[in-house]
Amino acid sequence: MRENKLRGMLRGGEPIINAWLSIPSGYLAEGAGHQGFHSVTVDLQHGLIGFETAVSMLQAISATPATPLVRAPSRDPEAIMHLLDAGAYGVVCPMISTGTQAEEFVAACRYPPQGTRSFGPARGKLYGGPDYFDAANGEILAIPMIETVEALKNIDNILAVPGVDMVYVGPNDLALDLGDKPGAELLDSATSKAVAHILERAKSAKVPTGIFCGDGDLSKRRLEEGFDLVTPGNDFNTLMAAMQREIIKCGS
Repeated sequence: MRENKLRGMLRGGEPIINAWLSIPSGYLAEGAGHQGFHSVTVDLQHGLIGFETAVSMLQAISATPATPLVRAPSRDPEAIMHLLDAGAYGVVCPMISTGTQAEEFVAACRYPPQGTRSFGPARGKLYGGPDYFDAANGEILAIPMIETVEALKNIDNILAVPGVDMVYVGPNDLALDLGDKPGAELLDSATSKAVAHILERAKSAKVPTGIFCGDGDLSKRRLEEGFDLVTPGNDFNTLMAAMQREIIKCGS
């Protein structure tokens, strides 16, 4: 099976820079994959992307050096399995708040006897290789999102679930659940303390940790703090910022 390069990077302690796509475009996905990102995540939860378009975007990413990831639309096992069958090499799953939910998510990512994933790899086998079934459990990344107060309370239970390959902090939803506003992780706030706590507990459990960041400057800071994977904003916000910069250069 095609090697999941991210696993090797995590083992070697190498920082992972991850792109985040919300715009439904195979052209954009292919371009992002050629920019030097180690992985590209197709967002089916908050991105304006349906399953069929996500398949085209995964195909486009597969033509680049980047590893194709997805954020699932929900914890629904069928949706998770469908995206893996489409060729995703890792799934970021939203709203994992308990150890039981983490176990159910991991099970959806693993074939029996380690999990409950049904067989029908379709494009997964086409991209991964003829031995996909034999090797997929060891290559696919299961990445629960930590973004609720309940998840904070249960963080040690989530980290202890066998097969959790990384946890991914969703700072904006975490802020909302803590009574803060989006962006509060940048301030001296309950959210910033919660983010630090998640990182500390993950380091103690030897589980890699990723986080969504607004830009490259914050991403660099997060890597210095000890995060293993950073996402320096999403495609739409990056494009809008680039357009604004060009307008300013015109003197308008």
